[in-house]
Amino acid sequence: MTGALPGPALDPAALGRLLPLHLWLAADGTVAGAGPTLARMLGGGDWRDRPFAELFELRHPRPGTAGGLAGLAGARLHLVLRRPPHTGFKGFAVPAGAGGLVVNLGLGAGVIEAVREHRLTERDFAPTDHAIELLYLAEAKSVIQAVLRDVNGQLEAARSAAEEQALTDNLTGLRNRRALDAALARALAAGVPFAVVRLDLDWFKAVNDNLGHAAGDAVLQAMARALGAETRAADTVARVGGDEFVVLLAGVAMAAEAEAIGERMLTRIAAPVIWEGREARVSASVGYVLSRDYPRPDADRLLGDADEALYASKRAGRGRIMPGRAPAALRAGRPSRPAAAAAAAPPPAE
Repeated sequence: MTGALPGPALDPAALGRLLPLHLWLAADGTVAGAGPTLARMLGGGDWRDRPFAELFELRHPRPGTAGGLAGLAGARLHLVLRRPPHTGFKGFAVPAGAGGLVVNLGLGAGVIEAVREHRLTERDFAPTDHAIELLYLAEAKSVIQAVLRDVNGQLEAARSAAEEQALTDNLTGLRNRRALDAALARALAAGVPFAVVRLDLDWFKAVNDNLGHAAGDAVLQAMARALGAETRAADTVARVGGDEFVVLLAGVAMAAEAEAIGERMLTRIAAPVIWEGREARVSASVGYVLSRDYPRPDADRLLGDADEALYASKRAGRGRIMPGRAPAALRAGRPSRPAAAAAAAPPPAE
């Protein structure tokens, strides 16, 4: 048998399932029908029998195409909804008989925004629509990006924690020598005045010998709290040895200010530490230098001179603060406490 095959006849429901975004235009340019997804995007049922131009803005081809509505047949169309959110469509029109047109529409690159704005789901697209694949890819990308953000956040937190741990004394929670060196380098680069204060505990060995190393650890932790209570956030307090500490006092340029802070530290350090019902008592020998006393201060010189002042304090009787010897002898070294008071060192722990 020969002859042309009869054309397929589709009822509106079948056409809507096959082309859920189609638009059926009558010969007079009114909307005769729409696929279920497009109908929902048009909003309710007030779109039926309304002029096409009231619902859509035709951006390509330009309005007024020769031949009117029939002239759109076979053309690639670009339409935009006139009502918010002004969704854009790509389309292709074919004759539908009696002068009408069937326009199959697609969302193109704007599918993700359209899905969000119109709350579309997989059921709103034809099973063969590549938009579904795009949606799956977008969803997968979103999940992957969320996972990467989470992983990056965890890695950044771990890096910060590792850096913090590398700069922290584990026993006292104070800065360590590495952190002190970095703080000194920053202070020297900034060129602002500061004081370097070195402290060494007196009678600490007696605490370890008489009460044990656990009591000694408790004393060190108490000293860390005492030093922290007399310093500011801008200062650096570091444990640099077994019972030795260094404090970097930012902005301190006068001996009187450094010594006043040192005296307060000594008072707190002299307070007894109770360990398992027994008292552990220590004092501290302190030496300090001021950066402003050096024409060209450097970290090693500052720390070395402060250390010499510390041992001068020990030789003078302990439990006191003494200034370091300035390179140009800008001020005479002198104990800040009366010799009689400084000589009254606390007894060793029993």
